[in-house]
Order: sequence, then C-alpha cells, then structure tokens
Amino acid sequence: MTILSGRVIMVTGGGRGIGRECALIAAQLGAKVLVNDLGGSISGDGAEKSNPAQLVVDEIVAAGGTAVANNESVTEIAAVRRMVEQARDELGGLHAVINPAGILRDKIFHKMDEADWDSVIHVHMRGSFNVARCTIEHFREQRDGNYVYFSSTSGLIGNAGQANYGAAKMGIAGLSRILAMEGQSRGIRSNVIAPFAWTRMLDGVKPADDEMAARLERMKNTMRSDQVARFALALCAPGAEASGQIFGVRGDEIMLFSQPRPIRSVSRVGGWEVKDILDHGLGALAPSYVDLGAPSAVFPYDPIG
Repeated sequence: MTILSGRVIMVTGGGRGIGRECALIAAQLGAKVLVNDLGGSISGDGAEKSNPAQLVVDEIVAAGGTAVANNESVTEIAAVRRMVEQARDELGGLHAVINPAGILRDKIFHKMDEADWDSVIHVHMRGSFNVARCTIEHFREQRDGNYVYFSSTSGLIGNAGQANYGAAKMGIAGLSRILAMEGQSRGIRSNVIAPFAWTRMLDGVKPADDEMAARLERMKNTMRSDQVARFALALCAPGAEASGQIFGVRGDEIMLFSQPRPIRSVSRVGGWEVKDILDHGLGALAPSYVDLGAPSAVFPYDPIG
C-alpha cells in the first residue's frame, strides 16, 4: 500500500511497543522512517545493548522499505535537531512526527520525590516541546506538517500513583491543541491519542485476584499496539483533516474524547459573598461534578476486538 508514499515520518520511542508498530506499518504504507529510540528502561535508566531502533530499521529494510536509526534522547533539544537534520539529509525531508516516547515512575504522591517527578515531566513534556520546536519552522516553510502526540487516561481521567505521568500527559494535550490552532493557516495539524495497548508499561501490573488476572489476559489479547499504530498513521495521511482533537484507541474501538468546556454556570446579581457561594453556588453546580472514578470505572467493559 502507498497511502504514505513520498512521506518521511519520525517516530520517537520507535524501538518497542506502539512506536515500533508505528515505524513498521509506516514503512509498509510507503513512508520513509526515522526510528528513534534511546534504548532505556521503562523508568528511563540505562540503555540496551540490543539497540532496538536499529533492529526495527533492519526489519524495515529487509522487507524492502527505507529507514534509518537514531539512538539519541528527545530530552535534549540539540539531539532532536540532529534527528531532524538526519531525516532531511538521509531520507529527503520530514512530514510528520509520531511521539510515543515515554517513561513511568509510578509512586503515590505523598511518597514521590523530586527525581520521580522531574524525570517523567522531562521526558514527556520537555521531549514533546523539543520535537515540536525543532520541526515547526520546517513545517511552516513547507506548509505541511503533522504531529501525533500521546496522552493517557491517567491524565484525562486520573489514576492513583501517576501524578507525574498524568500531569505530563495533560500538558501534552494542551500543547497539541495550541500547535493545531497556531498551525492551521500553514497546513500543520496536531492531534493526541490516548492509547489502550498492552506494552511493557503494563507488563509489571500484578493482578490482585483471579478475576483481575483473567481480565488482564483478555486485555493483553485484544488491546494491541498495532491497533493504535494504524490510527496514528491514518492521522499522518495527507487525506486526514482532523486537528486539535483527542482520540482514544481501545482494541478495535476508536473514540473521540471531549475537551474542557463549561457545562453549568451560576450567577448572582450584586456578586458573591463566600457564604453565598457555600450556601448556594457550589450546591447548584454539584449535580454536574465529575466523579473520582478511575479509568476502569469509565471503561467497565472488555475491549472490543
């Protein structure tokens, strides 16, 4: 298939999981691919000797595609500039960035230290800034560019033990929205995917009982990385028009998330005193409060697939 023929796509975190599937399928669809992966652990420490980015490139080339590997970190803006230069020099251009690169350092907030917070924010938020800042002028000049960022229900809905990750993922949604608004007149699009996929980030989940173990096994078989990757690549296709949106992919289900808008308001002639707010204002708004349910409460059904 040649849906992405003539396009050059940079995939961060492309050595494993969703990023790997994005790189492989992009090549199958005719794109040239820069596969970036530092090769670090899920917590961001160390690097693998196996060079996962190069392994993906080897697989693409063996299948007749075109790809190059990059092993630098998205947290360093100079390194991201080199990625962009590499794509343009070795692959002939750059048209889209898919940015699933990320780490986890889960910890309940009252036990979270600064390093746990800073490392996750640095990879997700600073990394997202870096890939946009290093490509935006190129995209503006060619009047063509596309970002696919990755958020999470940990931010959109909330998940205990992931304050750092959730904060970063909500920040990415805000960044993408403004990139879409500012880039509209220059043919630049930006969207966010909140993926449901069985990757190494879920491998460490320990089931509390047999029922949870069975549910996790069903999730493992029905929420695959390739399902998310195909949607990410559809957003990169020249015919796609979506921009500024937040999507979810859960198995074979594609969903569009709402974005914050006022849902109820109250007013008072002459203004509000604190006691009035307590006695009347908050009570009038309370029926529309969003509950504190975790993603499992919002999605209580098994994945479709």
